Amino acid sequence: MRILFLCNKSPWPPKEGGPMAMNMLIEGLIDAGHQVRVLAINSFKYNVAVENIPFAYAEKTGIELIDVDLRIRPFNAFLNLFTHESYHVVRFDSDKFRARLIGKLRSEEFDVVQLETLFMCPYIDTIREHSGAKIVLRAHNIEHLVWQRIAEETKNPFKKWYIRHLAQTLKNYEQKIIFKVDGIAAITPKDAGYFSEMQAMHSLHSSIPCIPCIDIPFGIDPAKYIDLPGTEEFPSLFSLGSMNWIPNQDGIRWFLQQVWPDVHHQFPDLKYYLAGREMPAWMRSMKLPNVVVLGEVEDARDFLASKAIMIVPLFSGSGIRVKIIEGMAAGKTIISTAIGAEGINYTHRENILIADAPCEFFEMISLCVKNPEFCRKTGAQARILISDGYNTHILIWKLLAFYQQLTG
Repeated sequence: MRILFLCNKSPWPPKEGGPMAMNMLIEGLIDAGHQVRVLAINSFKYNVAVENIPFAYAEKTGIELIDVDLRIRPFNAFLNLFTHESYHVVRFDSDKFRARLIGKLRSEEFDVVQLETLFMCPYIDTIREHSGAKIVLRAHNIEHLVWQRIAEETKNPFKKWYIRHLAQTLKNYEQKIIFKVDGIAAITPKDAGYFSEMQAMHSLHSSIPCIPCIDIPFGIDPAKYIDLPGTEEFPSLFSLGSMNWIPNQDGIRWFLQQVWPDVHHQFPDLKYYLAGREMPAWMRSMKLPNVVVLGEVEDARDFLASKAIMIVPLFSGSGIRVKIIEGMAAGKTIISTAIGAEGINYTHRENILIADAPCEFFEMISLCVKNPEFCRKTGAQARILISDGYNTHILIWKLLAFYQQLTG
């Protein structure tokens, strides 16, 4: 098959959740013998120099990066309050990107055009006009839910009101646009269920048919996470992720304020490592006892191998946490909120530990530190879960079967 990926950011390098999820499918489809081409937005926030993309990757994907200014303009954001448009989405609507897309559709034929995230949906009409390809929305999250949850955690009344407005306009767009694609590939069964339920409710009042929907979670090659080199520091806590993402920042701030003081008092030698790209200034400058701020690490798998217990204190967000999948594949014990672990077919106290309150995080950390055998057994069960249910090769064939269903 011939598949064109439209990406809201470059899938290379695959160093954070979104690019990793996109690249997993891109390389998996290529390895399965299919032709893949990639058009991606290149922004100031996630900027990739074309010359840094490996030649072999560029050749097999034909990747093209189109510069789009996604910076938030306060005046434009203010004017948007008087429209019914989603400010999140309109920033991705670029004449420059559209022109290059038209050129690509005129010069090559595709069976499927896959939109990576809701933010690439402004180009649906352009695809319809210039191609007969089926359009698949790859929903990385239920996007409005991310901002709805951020609003719930926001204390400032005006900021809360504005974020609620952003969430509502995003929700309105999300509910309307899904009927314009040919298929939806959600990243979790829960998200797929949401889209199916929303369509079913809508169909009660209209004659619009439901759009086929499937769940394709993030997958990995389990072999790449077995017997990682290095010596594990036990006990040790760590968080790994993109620190420019608001839910990550808010979660870590909560953990440091509500949980860490008691943990440090009980286990004064225990260290908590923070790793990830785009560390905010407040993280880089803080001086908390035994909290080690590393910033972006050169190799995430090497870092995973060197630490013991992953902390995921998320109270907003949606979709699936790629770093949890990686951590479980590496045999690490994960302590996460229920929201952080959403989309993963886990069993509490068997292959992951769930904690939503400060006292629960303290209890789970204490259990792991005092009982290394329990900790290692939980990590081993986590690795089995990922190997059985989140294997890239299995997921690629599932996606291809979905493509075949759509294209006939």
